[in-house]
Amino acid sequence: MKRVGVDVGGTFTDLVYVDDEAGVVHVHKLPTTPDDPSQGTVQGISEIAGEAGQSPASLDQVFHGTTIATNIVLEHSGATVGMITTEGYRDILHIARHKKPLNFSNYQDLPWQAYPVVRRRYRLTVPERITKDGSVLVPLDEEKAREQVRKLKEAGVDAVAVCFLFSFLNAAHEERVAEIVREEFPEAFLSVSSEVLPQYREYERFSTVGLNAYVGPKVATYVSRLQEQLTKLGVRTGLHLMTSASGVATPEAATKRPVNLLMSGPVAGVVGGIWAGKLAGYANVITLDVGGTSADIGLAQNGKLRMKHLLDTKVGPYQAMIPMVDVDTIGAGGGSIAYVDAGGIYRVGPRSAGAIPGPAAYGRGGSEPTATDAMVNLGWLSPEAFLGGGMTLRADLARAAFEEGPAQALGMSVEEASMGAVQILSHSMVQSIEENSVRKGFDPRDFVLVAEGGAGPLWAAQIATEVGTPQVLVPPHPGIAAAMGLLATDMVYEYVATTYQRLSKIDARALERRFEELEELALAQLREDGVPEDKIVVQRIAECRYLGQGYELRVDAPSGAIGDGWVESVRRDFHDIHEREYSRRFEEQDIEVPNIRVRGIGLMPDLAAPEIEAGGESPDAALRYEREAWFRVDGSLEQLPTLYYDRGALRAGNRLVGPAIVTQYDSTTIIPPGIEASVDRFGNIIIEVGASAEARAVAAMSAVTGR
Repeated sequence: MKRVGVDVGGTFTDLVYVDDEAGVVHVHKLPTTPDDPSQGTVQGISEIAGEAGQSPASLDQVFHGTTIATNIVLEHSGATVGMITTEGYRDILHIARHKKPLNFSNYQDLPWQAYPVVRRRYRLTVPERITKDGSVLVPLDEEKAREQVRKLKEAGVDAVAVCFLFSFLNAAHEERVAEIVREEFPEAFLSVSSEVLPQYREYERFSTVGLNAYVGPKVATYVSRLQEQLTKLGVRTGLHLMTSASGVATPEAATKRPVNLLMSGPVAGVVGGIWAGKLAGYANVITLDVGGTSADIGLAQNGKLRMKHLLDTKVGPYQAMIPMVDVDTIGAGGGSIAYVDAGGIYRVGPRSAGAIPGPAAYGRGGSEPTATDAMVNLGWLSPEAFLGGGMTLRADLARAAFEEGPAQALGMSVEEASMGAVQILSHSMVQSIEENSVRKGFDPRDFVLVAEGGAGPLWAAQIATEVGTPQVLVPPHPGIAAAMGLLATDMVYEYVATTYQRLSKIDARALERRFEELEELALAQLREDGVPEDKIVVQRIAECRYLGQGYELRVDAPSGAIGDGWVESVRRDFHDIHEREYSRRFEEQDIEVPNIRVRGIGLMPDLAAPEIEAGGESPDAALRYEREAWFRVDGSLEQLPTLYYDRGALRAGNRLVGPAIVTQYDSTTIIPPGIEASVDRFGNIIIEVGASAEARAVAAMSAVTGR
């Protein structure tokens, strides 16, 4: 099977081509085309297929991870949305949860009010009311609904969101209004809460359905344009898009619920890190995926993705109550701009030079100093070896950017200012990793740090030393790890229903019926996607909380008949999960199940990894040259003789001693002074930075520095 994974980032579009039968892997990078990311995607697919000696028409699968939905939200560039809601509840989106970003400030903008997903003038109401038991208190005024839809059409909105109270228990009124919208305003993108998110919590539901409408028109246009261009290339396979829940969806499913594409790109990096960790024999991984614009940090224990709590699944300031892998994204990447602010503080990011104009060293008109320029100045990036020689960096422009910027403002040398920029970003990444591990009850010493992205391996060893992870794992193709993750995941759909059950007096028949309804939806979607029956897996999830609590935790629920054994299994697992999360369990307390979920999984072929040729411990065959590079040694900045290796010439069993720099097409790996690394049979570089390597590191560093 011939497969391509495409991950569109803020600076580069990364691609990987895998031929499972031939055991062939090709990687490719090209600058992202910000005005129309589909152009870079199509161009990249054509180019990588050509490198493999194939035509795009020979591809069996194309998987795509994209930040288009996320960028629409963060840049406030979405559609003009109208909303039809219950009379008296026009301002739910404005009021939100009465939470302020800065608790003790009386002077602040609330971003969901300053940049509303649905402006108040377009939030219209109709008489109707469903009660908390699903019965009709106030019948729907259909004429008023039709009148309001016509008003939205006259106002020129692009999309319509329909959100009524308690529609997750009785969707009849929403369904009727949706019919009216299709009759009166068929060209509008339609987002209906009972279809997008049939779940309780009014504000979060309204916000999510509003976001779905906000990103819907542009996502639909992007997906259809991409499909059309792929068809022109002769690609026979349908496009599959990564979702925030770590699965992939068809264009049709993604277009119906585009809100599920939020955080699509970062999630693929975590999946790729898990896959790389398993190959190297590590079940616990922390992923550090650093690109040109941002750094994504994720954590997986025992090879299992962690899901965010549904009240923590935000995109920017907006609540998006959708299944989302626990990934933290910060504005730290190779394109992060270094500057001295008005108060004289040295800062780096979150503003990025992006793909255009890019860092000063790109020679495309950028003049502001960036992290990439800093690494050129330190000797970490070889100007002639960038992108495998496909792009030459301008060292003179990188130096001038720092010389005329931070170095002059702070009275430092260019090298000191450059190292400062690297350390500032390192600190931001260390903080994020600690928030995702230590503060959530995980010990980083039990994990391996997987370095991903074009810039991840540049920082990873330094960060691991500070965080305490004993090893750094650099996959064979770290720059396209997210694209690789797209090929290592399965097709996943998740459906939710609100139930309000208690384990002490559970209505087994009603609960079983609700599970079966959701399972039917999942099976129908997977069969529509053409997944064979023997590749379909259905999982049940119960969202549980102690009676009186306001928040739930996800518990894997057994399949089959619901009885005493089912209840006891869910009860036991919830106690364990609650104790793991909060260090407390309350055995005597009753447990409530507000929501249930069903995950329909279409199993994709396993992604195999070719083994590399074995060699001895000496990496001399891969040595290309020796140059001077700058490193911090015992707190001072020093220029040291550094060995530069070609990643493609390394062999299994080779051992590297820092300071060393390994260059390859899609990334560069830094092995600091006194640190050792080895190459395993799959071509992974394992950098030993933990306590177990301390004695060797001290001896090696003494040999390098003569101290």
